[in-house]
Amino acid sequence: MAWFLLLVMLTVCAAASQDLSGKMFTFPQETNTAHVRMSTSREDLRAVSVCLRTFTDQSRDHALFSLATPSKTNDFLIYRGVANNEIHMLVRNNFIAFKGLDFKPNTWHSICSTWDSVSGLVQVWLDGKPSSRRYITSGSSINGPIVIVFGQDQDTHGGGFDIKQSFVGMMSDVHMWNYILSPCQIQSYTQELYFTAGNVLNWRALSFQTNGRVLIENKQDCN
Repeated sequence: MAWFLLLVMLTVCAAASQDLSGKMFTFPQETNTAHVRMSTSREDLRAVSVCLRTFTDQSRDHALFSLATPSKTNDFLIYRGVANNEIHMLVRNNFIAFKGLDFKPNTWHSICSTWDSVSGLVQVWLDGKPSSRRYITSGSSINGPIVIVFGQDQDTHGGGFDIKQSFVGMMSDVHMWNYILSPCQIQSYTQELYFTAGNVLNWRALSFQTNGRVLIENKQDCN
């Protein structure tokens, strides 16, 4: 009975969500271990919107947001291509590069990405400015047990990390929805105005596990 009660307590602690308002994850060094991991009970996503804020001075490519299922390790991946100021999007293992974006080092940037399985269109918004809408893949939804990782690129379901793809910097305000955000909703997120929190991932009530050297700190803000 004591063992059972301990197991229940550990399960409750692991499942407890935290309000990370005003907080950030700090990834202070290159590793193939440091990451933040989340699972979700949702197993069928016909549309995806993800918004997050990042701050880095990295001069090499790096992963920001990685969603994997057992059948596809790049079911929804946001990846920064530094050399040509690109954001690489992979959806259901299909790849598109959005080029010529106005990234600056040592600056907070807001990034939002959307994809719809019916139209197959994917789009990226950087600091409230939209990319062109591009076709990537359609006809099937993201389905199966989902693992979401910040700071690394999953090359296997929940692992397979490469140190040369790791994120070094700060990350905050991560939200995910199972529908396409409107341009006005994205602008509200970018400008830190009121917006409806993510219904798949909600920064204000986030269930997660940190692995390796990842710090939870107050977001640096003079206000």
